Amino acid sequence: MKKTYLIIITILISGITFGQIRTNDKRGINVFEVKKLDDYGKFDGVKVKLGGNFTQSFQTLDHSSDGVSTTPLNKLVPGFNTAVANLIVGTELAEGVNLKMDVYLSARHHQETWVKGGYIQFDRLPFMKGKLFDDIMKITTIKVGHFEINYGDSHYRRSDNGNSMYNPFVENNIMDAFATEIGAEVDVFVKDFTFVGAITNGKIKGEILESTNPDKKHYPAYIGKVAFDRQLSDLVRLRLSGSLYYTAGSVSNTLYSGDRSGSHYYGVLETANTTSTFTSGRFSPNFSDKVTAFMGNIFIKAGGLESFTTIESATGRAKDEVSERTANQFVSDLVYRFGKSEQYWLGAKYNSVKSEMISGTTTYDAKIDRVAFSGGWFFTKNIMAKLEYVNQNYGDQFPANDYRKNGNFKGFVLEAVVSF
Repeated sequence: MKKTYLIIITILISGITFGQIRTNDKRGINVFEVKKLDDYGKFDGVKVKLGGNFTQSFQTLDHSSDGVSTTPLNKLVPGFNTAVANLIVGTELAEGVNLKMDVYLSARHHQETWVKGGYIQFDRLPFMKGKLFDDIMKITTIKVGHFEINYGDSHYRRSDNGNSMYNPFVENNIMDAFATEIGAEVDVFVKDFTFVGAITNGKIKGEILESTNPDKKHYPAYIGKVAFDRQLSDLVRLRLSGSLYYTAGSVSNTLYSGDRSGSHYYGVLETANTTSTFTSGRFSPNFSDKVTAFMGNIFIKAGGLESFTTIESATGRAKDEVSERTANQFVSDLVYRFGKSEQYWLGAKYNSVKSEMISGTTTYDAKIDRVAFSGGWFFTKNIMAKLEYVNQNYGDQFPANDYRKNGNFKGFVLEAVVSF
C-alpha cells in the first residue's frame, strides 16, 4: 500500500518543469508560442504531470429583443451557473519530447467528460542522431496530433471552459476563432520572429466518408503565421502578428464554431437553456465549407498598461451555398495591471462584428457590438476572481422572426477561477 501511495505522489509532483508547455497559472498570461529552452535536461524516465482548471460563475444578466418568435426569450434570474472544469495531463516521453492531453471534465455543452484533444510535441529529436537534426531542433518545435490550431493570437487570450486564467474578461470574442483539428504544426524561432506553418484536416473530428453532395469535397486546411515579439526596454514589450487560415472546402469546418465547451454568458438571447444552446452571446458566420480568414494582432505592454487589438476578415460559404460571403471583426481591449506583482487589474474592451448573412432568399448584414468593463484580483498565482459588466447590442438588420433583431443583453458576471 505504501508503495502504491509513493507511485501516485511521484506521478503528481514529477515533471513540474519539464517540457515547453504553457503554464496554467498566472505565469501563463501574455504567453504566446512558448520559446525554446537551451537545455531540456537529462531524460531519466517517463514522468507525468497533472494539472487542472476550475471556473465557477455567478451572473445577473437581462436581455430583450424585437424579434417576433413563437418561443419567447428565456426568463433570466440572478444565479450560479454549474461549475466547469478541465484536466490537463502532460507526459515526458524522452528528452524534449512531451505528450499533452486536455480533457473537459465538465462543460456547459458536454456535461459528461469529453476529450478536447491530445498531441505530441517535439522540441528535440533524440532518436535522430546527427548535428544537422540537433541544429534544426534548436530553433524548431514540431507538434503532431489533435490540437488547438494556431490561427491568430486571440486564442492565447481566451477562456477555454474551466481555464479562465489568461482572459482578463469573462467571455471571448463575439466571433470566436477557435477549433481543434487533426494535423501537424511546425514553429520556427529566429531571434524575435516566430514562423508558424500547419496543415490539418480542416475539421473538428476525423472524416473518412465521401461527402453526400457530389459537388463538395473534403480538402485540408493550411495555417500560417508570422509574429514579431520584442522587449523594447525594461518596461515596453511589442508583439505584432499576422495569420492566415485557408481551406478550399471542408463540408464541416468549425473555425468559428469549434468550441465544444460553451460561452461564459449563460442563456442570453436564447429561447432555451439546454446543452444544445451553448453559444450565447457569440456569433458564427456559418462558413462550414470554404474559408479564407486573415487575422492581425497588436499587443503592447508598457509597465502595467497593456493593449491587445484584433483585426479580422474572413470570406467563406456554408456547405449548401455557392456564393461566398464576408465577415469582419474588430476587437480592442485596454488593461491596467497594478500591485506589487500586478495581482490586480482593471480593463475595458470593445468588440464589433459585421457579417453578410442569408435567410431564405434574403441577404442582410448582421451587426453586433459589445462593450465590457472588468476588474480582478489574483489572490495567489493559482487563484483568481474577476467581475465584469457587459452590454451587447444586435442590429435591426436581423430578420423579423429572428430573436436577435434589435437584441440586447447586459449585466454583471462574477467568476472565481483556480488553475494549477
